[in-house]
Formats: sequence, structure tokens, C-alpha cells
Amino acid sequence: MKGGQKDRVGVLRFMLAGVQNAQKEKGVKQPGEALTDEEAVAVLQKEAKRRKEAIELFRQGKRDDLVKKEEAELAMIYEYLPKELSAAEIEKMVDELKTQGFNDFNALMRETMKLVKGRADGRTVGDVIKKKLG
Repeated sequence: MKGGQKDRVGVLRFMLAGVQNAQKEKGVKQPGEALTDEEAVAVLQKEAKRRKEAIELFRQGKRDDLVKKEEAELAMIYEYLPKELSAAEIEKMVDELKTQGFNDFNALMRETMKLVKGRADGRTVGDVIKKKLG
């Protein structure tokens, strides 16, 4: 705030509000329970996904000014998310799961998503699995 970074402050406040809302929802279901790190990361990933969808919609509507704004906000959110896995790392996980007997798409997808736990997009994992099976 003192640095005059109004955009950054706005994004941080928005992310904090999302985490606090998730905490309230969990508190209603299980009084006295705090959010785990995985749940907090899931909230941030949801915000990142919303930004990605908004970017696509703004591109279709030829609103370059809003695309730039959303991309800047998305970059700020990524600073607080764990580093995403590369396609090569996902391929290695899929190969290991295939040797353990998971051979159909659904089983591989389910087990791989358990392993990556938010460090990779579901679409990316699906593409890697399709490439390996196809």
C-alpha cells in the first residue's frame, strides 16, 4: 500500500477475501477447523482459473485493455501458487502408474490428479495421458 501499487493491493485483497470466505464456509461445516494449505491453494487456483476464462472471453470480444489487466492479475496470483509441473514430469508419473497396472484413461487420470495435487492443470494432465495412450 505504501509503495502505491494499487493493482497489486486489489488482487491481494481479493485473494484474501476468497480464502476468508472458504474459511467461513468450512467453519460452518466443522466449527473450529482451519483451512489446510491444500484448501488455500485450491481457492487461489480457482481464482487463477477465473482469470484464465476471463482472458479468453475478453480476447474473443477484442478487449485488449481488459486482457492485459487480467493477465497482470493472473501473474500476481501465480506468485502465490506452487510451481506447476512440466509435461515431462507428468509423463514420468503417468509411465509409473502404467507400470502399476493403471491402463485406462479414467484410472490414469484419477491417480495422476491425486499425485499432482493442484500442481498441474487437469487439461494438461488429460492431454499427456491421451498422448501416452494414443
